Amino acid sequence: MGNRGMEELIPLVNKLQDAFTSIGQACNLDLPQIAVVGGQSAGKSSVLENFVGRDFLPRGSGIVTRRPLVLQLNSSNAEWAEFLHCKGKKFTDFDEVRQEIEAETDRVTGANKGISPVPINLRVFSPHVLNLTLIDLPGITKVPVGDQPADIEQQIRDMIMQFISRESCLILAVTPANTDLANSDALKLAKDVDPQGLRTIGVITKLDLMDEGTDARDVLENKLLPLRRGYIGVVNRSQKDIDGKKDIKAALEAERKFFLTHPAYRHMAEKMGTPRLQKVLNQQLTNHIRDTLPAFRSKLQSQLLAIEKEAEEYRGYRPDDPSRKTKQLLQMVQQFSVDFEKRIEGSGDQVDTVELSGGAKINRIFHERFPFELVKMECDEKEMRREISYAIKNIHGIRTGLFTPDMAFEAIVKKQVIKLKEPCIKCVDMVIQELINTVRQCSSKLECFPMLREETERIVTSHIRDREGRAKDQLLLLIDIQLSYINTNHEDFIGFANAQQRSSQTNKSQSSAGNQVIRKGWLTINNISIMKGGAKEYWFVLTAESLSWFKDDEEKEKKYMLPLDNLKVRDVEKSFMSSKHIFCIFNTESRNVYKDNRTLELACDSQDDVDSWKSSLLRAGVYPEKTTTCSNNPSNNFSMDPQLERKVETIRNLVDSYMAIVNKCVRDLIPKTIMHLMINNVKDFINAELLAQLYSAGDQNTLMDESQEQSQRRDEVLRTHQALKEALSIIGDISTSTISVPLPPPVDTSWMGGAGGRRSPPPSPTAPRRMSAGQRPAPRGAPPPPNRPGPLGPFNNSADSPQAPSRPNRAPPSIPR
Repeated sequence: MGNRGMEELIPLVNKLQDAFTSIGQACNLDLPQIAVVGGQSAGKSSVLENFVGRDFLPRGSGIVTRRPLVLQLNSSNAEWAEFLHCKGKKFTDFDEVRQEIEAETDRVTGANKGISPVPINLRVFSPHVLNLTLIDLPGITKVPVGDQPADIEQQIRDMIMQFISRESCLILAVTPANTDLANSDALKLAKDVDPQGLRTIGVITKLDLMDEGTDARDVLENKLLPLRRGYIGVVNRSQKDIDGKKDIKAALEAERKFFLTHPAYRHMAEKMGTPRLQKVLNQQLTNHIRDTLPAFRSKLQSQLLAIEKEAEEYRGYRPDDPSRKTKQLLQMVQQFSVDFEKRIEGSGDQVDTVELSGGAKINRIFHERFPFELVKMECDEKEMRREISYAIKNIHGIRTGLFTPDMAFEAIVKKQVIKLKEPCIKCVDMVIQELINTVRQCSSKLECFPMLREETERIVTSHIRDREGRAKDQLLLLIDIQLSYINTNHEDFIGFANAQQRSSQTNKSQSSAGNQVIRKGWLTINNISIMKGGAKEYWFVLTAESLSWFKDDEEKEKKYMLPLDNLKVRDVEKSFMSSKHIFCIFNTESRNVYKDNRTLELACDSQDDVDSWKSSLLRAGVYPEKTTTCSNNPSNNFSMDPQLERKVETIRNLVDSYMAIVNKCVRDLIPKTIMHLMINNVKDFINAELLAQLYSAGDQNTLMDESQEQSQRRDEVLRTHQALKEALSIIGDISTSTISVPLPPPVDTSWMGGAGGRRSPPPSPTAPRRMSAGQRPAPRGAPPPPNRPGPLGPFNNSADSPQAPSRPNRAPPSIPR
């Protein structure tokens, strides 16, 4: 016996499932789970078995369901079952399914009556079910049995709440008819998680076991303890029927006969029984599907539009067509050339908003990193004066010189010029690395053809390495040219006559710069103690005279202003626990820089930011610390006579003037040389020669062999496109062939409130019948009920809330105090 009430939706939903299964995707309609909640021996498992149409759950006394059973129903042409813990093993005999459930329960919980929240996952495939999930939960118990823990009741409640708290879970609150409905734990739990009653259905079992002369008519008519969706009565198989192997089909026939022949229920027989419960759930599923369809349709349409263009390109695609390969090779190389030029020259499209790359990175190398590397090569002031004094003395030899020797000037200048070779070579290396990175970024579009990508990267990288040697040779030649002739007649050279005035002119030019803003940005002060709040981020403003920081970039609340006098900068080794890059500022006279700190440690997110800030500090006159590797000469305590000191000062000013000319020339010529010999040359090579190099490298058909991933991607796109079109068509059928059932109106559920506020339910207006064994009739002498409408109004005659058509709608009397 299958679930025929749900079979109306099976064909359409199965089509939708098949459309997505064909492409390996899930049809995310999110059909609700159905949780069966109730006390021990309330008939939960029997209700669950009626959904499947098979007898497969364990039976016995005590807590039979000791682990949640998550039952996944799947529509299929054949009928079998499989467990998640027994992958690949199919069970066609449902007696074996029952035995496996018992064995798996004992494996986790033991042979005693203990419980476990670890669920058993069972999948049942059948042509008589719809794809949905059913959950059999342990029955609510009050008293521990055997080796059960003292808090067994709370454990079971917590386990049940994990499932029924989900918004997509439909709650079947199962209560036996021979117990007091007002004390139903299932209804109380349902009220806690579903106070509006949107997803709770009352199920009354064991109607055939009530005491003689009693019935549950007022409960099933939703008059005694009303629920928004009402109650449905079912008659399950007794233990004798189960032991006698009475099948479910015969049990359903007996259930129908019971409702048709019982005097209290025969007027509502069509609204009772397991088939009716199945129909109610079918209506719930239909409503859920209809509510889900608009968003689901919109999602499918957006996915279809996203792959429409790509699917159109792949339609009619022939991977082995030689003409297609030739055409695509030309297009790929042309696109690679365009992308490379855009990344170097800059473009409005394909802009990287995360970090600098390509031409912007090279620009930073030319104008920030390279000048900074040049300054690092400058000699320390004391070391410079020491070298000049030794040069003057060595040139005079045994004689005492009367005049300042120009040979000392040339010796010092040439030594300084030779030091420029290292930063020039380093600049070339940094540019080469960025060019190679740019090539790799541009070649990422060739990943569909791995051989073509590999060969393109090899050819272009080899050409860059070839140009590297020529560029370095040319730069070294430029430095050698500067060494070959010291031009003291340069218009910017101060000459010997003006050398004494150099220092005063420099001071005036620095003061005339004023308080010009050089840079602004966020930095983290890293060496604030934990007691004072730890590292904090501030907004820094660097000017020609000071370094200030503010609370934020509005620059309203200034935290501190640090003058730049006698400051220098040095690198700080990155700590093991920190992800930031750190540099520090310190005072050359060993004074505190910031409050009680001798150094001010500043942190950035990347090394590029550190280099950029150090370059900006350099422009403001904060130079990097010199790593002096002094020789064996006496360190700093050498002395000079006044005459020698004047000569040293003159040579020092002359060297500063001439090296400023050389540095200016080098800063201008080195980027131009690299641009001409490397960057422009590589662009021209890609435009003019790359295609020819690829043709000469091998068979272009081999180069254009697409990757396995690309082939799979093409097939997946075409299948997905077709499946999406089919799914949208099927959704149209579902939305027009299903009828939504409105939700019943709210009812008074205050009787299900908290323990302190629960009031007793009103008794039935009909006598002498009593509702259940646990309820008491009204005391004698109570006034007869007035003939007036009930507080809930006319009973809702909806599909989910049955009403007795033969009985008047009377309100129950209130209980006298």
